[in-house]
Amino acid sequence: MSKLPVTVCIIAKNEEKFIGDCLKHLRPYGMEIIVADTGSTDRTKEIAAMYADKVVDFEWVNDFSAARNYCASCASNNWILALDCDEYVNAIDVRILRILMQKFPKHTGVLRLKNITRGANDYAGYVNSDIPRFYNRNYYLFEYSIHEQICRKDISKRDIPIDSFLLPVDVVHHGYALDDETMKLKQERNLELLYRELEKTPDKGYVYFQIGQSLLTTEGYEKAIDAYEKGIENIAEIEGVYVPELIMSLAYAYADTGRTQDALALMEKYAPLFQTAKYTYAYANILWASDQMLKALGNYIKVTTMKDMSSLGSELTTCYGRIIQIYEAFGEKEMAENFHQRFLEYNARKERIVERAKELEE
Repeated sequence: MSKLPVTVCIIAKNEEKFIGDCLKHLRPYGMEIIVADTGSTDRTKEIAAMYADKVVDFEWVNDFSAARNYCASCASNNWILALDCDEYVNAIDVRILRILMQKFPKHTGVLRLKNITRGANDYAGYVNSDIPRFYNRNYYLFEYSIHEQICRKDISKRDIPIDSFLLPVDVVHHGYALDDETMKLKQERNLELLYRELEKTPDKGYVYFQIGQSLLTTEGYEKAIDAYEKGIENIAEIEGVYVPELIMSLAYAYADTGRTQDALALMEKYAPLFQTAKYTYAYANILWASDQMLKALGNYIKVTTMKDMSSLGSELTTCYGRIIQIYEAFGEKEMAENFHQRFLEYNARKERIVERAKELEE
């Protein structure tokens, strides 16, 4: 079979800890690999040169999109897969990917990242997130200086929703498994770029959402809530891919500060628009926090019947665990046992993924 006509584009700066393993995992799939270095002072470029087809230099201008777009401009292929150095590809179904590229030449591809999370002393599990990272550079490019997004090149078509497909690619992301101090420094850097972006972007809702995410780490709930609320006030399009995440983040922040009624009202207001497993699971969690156990149970069970339930990642373990707890609290031992086996299966899956993540770190 001919070489896969895809170029993997990676931007890097001082990533010697991750980049070798990242690139090793890509080599078996026959894709061109380009690394754009933005000013490393460690061995990043040296390691990258061992595996990548090209290592190019890009002078850092406080703009991740500019770096990604430059990297894509150096590619030999039009189809671009954008990855980060701390993202490791475990598997790609090349046959299915070829079919999707041929069938949907103007679609983008969404990566379902397994984001490894860290507990008090060690890895805790993983959270899935769906992020557009695959595109044809004839039609799309990246925009936003930070938390960059794939957008149409044709500005006159920017209001048209972008069709996408789920990539048959299994990727584990280590970027959330950081110690508290490293994470705080990362978020402080992000905030600097986000406040600059706020001055020039038309979709301020998205930027306020990302500001809230960073403030949650650096300043706490109250500052984050203020940013999230401004985000909802400034949503450009309710269909924006970030909108349900913004609503859920605000609801969780309300609940964690004792404002459970505000959280419920918010989730219920938008529930008809977002019929997804993640949204239903978040609503169930808010009901759980407000001691509405029967309604929480109904929604947790609903999650387990939804086509996209796998989007929850290891949170499915919590979902099954709470179903069991509620049934046991009501004396429904048989029903609890019915879900116990599913809990064990998903917990074992979580442990395998976490153990694999630990191996990659060593």
